[in-house]
Amino acid sequence: MSRPLKIVKDAVIIGAGASGLFAAAEAGLRGRRVVVLERSATMGNKIRVSGGGRCNFTNLNVTANNYISPNPSFCKSALAGFTPDDFIQLAERYGVRYYEKEHGQLFCKGSSGEIISMLRRRCEEAGVTIKYNTKVHDIAKRGDVFVIVSSNGIFHCNSLCLATGGISYPQLGATPFGYRIAAQFGLKVNPTRPALVPFVFNAEDSTNYDGLAGISIEAVVTCNKRDFRGGVLFTQRGLSGPPILQASSYWRTGDYISINLMPVTDAYEFLLSRRTQKADLHNILPFPKNFARRWCEAHSYVKPVNQYNDKELQEIAARLHNWKLCPAKTEGYKRAEAVTGGVDTGELSSKTMEVKKVRGLYFTGEVIDITGQLGGYNLHWAWASGYACGSCM
Repeated sequence: MSRPLKIVKDAVIIGAGASGLFAAAEAGLRGRRVVVLERSATMGNKIRVSGGGRCNFTNLNVTANNYISPNPSFCKSALAGFTPDDFIQLAERYGVRYYEKEHGQLFCKGSSGEIISMLRRRCEEAGVTIKYNTKVHDIAKRGDVFVIVSSNGIFHCNSLCLATGGISYPQLGATPFGYRIAAQFGLKVNPTRPALVPFVFNAEDSTNYDGLAGISIEAVVTCNKRDFRGGVLFTQRGLSGPPILQASSYWRTGDYISINLMPVTDAYEFLLSRRTQKADLHNILPFPKNFARRWCEAHSYVKPVNQYNDKELQEIAARLHNWKLCPAKTEGYKRAEAVTGGVDTGELSSKTMEVKKVRGLYFTGEVIDITGQLGGYNLHWAWASGYACGSCM
């Protein structure tokens, strides 16, 4: 039986996703001998499905305030080191066509494949080797050398980067591998939760609002003192839409969310101006009729408008501005666009992503306990953290 092939490289990167490919290219362009080990048959699987297939690859308004982390300042150095303008210049150099959708979100005019193609070309230019369908069986450190035993040979290197992502979208191959390796080396790994994910109604709300899938209402959603405005979308099981996905990142089981159904209108003044009408309340509310009727029934507002007194109208107005719901749960990791939790930032250098107590070991991207808001922020963290790592590893 032949002995496994021994391959010596300067750097090994595990994971051919956004941050891994970016780190690999940067390291390769510095003259480092780099190999990327990818367990699936293709690169950039999450990039491919991001932004509805058009890849919301960054946001013009990136700041540290757009990220959730136990240490809110951790991401500042990496974000300053690689800005949205830096990525835009890179994209333009490779002919990526893009447009601004709203709120600074930049998308490909074509498909996400344009970003993947750009990353592939950069890695080729940098002399990076990518090994697909490669499963890593074991990682150990012997002196200054990491030994990575894989289905494609045994790799030796002085620099090792775990760019394995979080555990959202397991159907695309996401696994907790990066967390396990972090724990193996004695690093603190914070508990994970699905983020940027739809909510599932509790039993009572499911009964009250069943059959409204597809209805969207412009509203402001508040969760744990964070407000997000946009279209709240009813689904077969609960609620989705941008403000709901945003709120989910701050939500914990048992928390209530508040929905302001009339964010730009004084609901009490609206009702007062119509108080003489004989129509039922649901017929005068400025919402899709099916929702208005079901919402009024759920709160026992079934009288004509002219039969409500001032106190009752004030109560209705208050509820229109503060409709409280307690979701049963989220749709989970299979529907989540991101994950909160992961490798604790206190274990890493904010400038290089290197583990403080294990020289030569790096973590980048979603595997770190840094979660971006909706709108291109998570991909930008992948670029920025990958750049920080690749520039020094």
